[in-house]
Amino acid sequence: MITISVCMIVKDEESVLARCLDSLKEIADEIIIVDTGSTDKTKKIATGYTDKIYDYKWENDFAAARNFSFSKATGQYIYQADADEVIDEENRRKFMQLKEILLPEIDIVQMLYSGQLNQGTVYNFDEEYRPKLFKRLREFVWMDRVHESVRLMPVVYDSEIRVLHLPERNHSERDFSIFEKMGENGERLSKKLHHMYAQELFISGEDKDFLPAERVFRYTFSDDSRDMDEKAEAACVLARCARIKDDIPMFFKYALKNIASGGCAEMCYELGMYYYQNNDPDEAEAWFTTAVSGIESILALKYAEKLAPEMLEKIKAQRL
Repeated sequence: MITISVCMIVKDEESVLARCLDSLKEIADEIIIVDTGSTDKTKKIATGYTDKIYDYKWENDFAAARNFSFSKATGQYIYQADADEVIDEENRRKFMQLKEILLPEIDIVQMLYSGQLNQGTVYNFDEEYRPKLFKRLREFVWMDRVHESVRLMPVVYDSEIRVLHLPERNHSERDFSIFEKMGENGERLSKKLHHMYAQELFISGEDKDFLPAERVFRYTFSDDSRDMDEKAEAACVLARCARIKDDIPMFFKYALKNIASGGCAEMCYELGMYYYQNNDPDEAEAWFTTAVSGIESILALKYAEKLAPEMLEKIKAQRL
């Protein structure tokens, strides 16, 4: 049987931490809690489950905090958990079975992350696979009889274990704050973070969240290393910023850039809203219809599947 270290980074999680740890204590051979500055009873609750509690100075860097938590693990595998997650009894049984049979060549186990749409989180799907269990010390293995090479890609196993995500609040405000600080510091977002920032804005952002993002996404169009996907994401964000500011030249500059390169459902929705707000329901209807007609969504499915259809119904009702 493998041994598992549960590693968590927490801050002010007194309302959910015990629920999470109760669901993990049977699975864990050790529990490691890294606290990034709690002012509530989080650390006191954690002492009921482990003595491996560490303070960590928060520096707006989740990766650094997670690396610190992983550095304290001693088990063969590390399970990364968040305080607002729960593994129910059925899936705990599956997890215990996995501990018994997991083959040593497996580097990563993915689990079905369920409830992702709770509290308007940044994802488009309610359930999808996420890497959750990681081999702590990876062995390097030579492959092939001739022209041999070291296996570099991890061996990943997709399990049937479901992890329930039960957040009590939306974390977008925290995420936007980190993104905005990165922009203020002139940090270049990776392709992944560029997409995640644009996606989170369109899924759960408000007007006040879009405007500070303008500087970050303007840089995309002066960065020759950015690809067409990133420029399309930036165009959507900048068109929304322009619509918020009622900057018509800026709005059509980025809307036309996007439409000329193939368009997307999000930009069709933006055009529909522009014409609707400017009392042209016929043109608005045309763009909302385009948004739902099968054109690709690049950031948030809800614009094609929910918001544009709602606007079409609204226009229809106003004509009656």
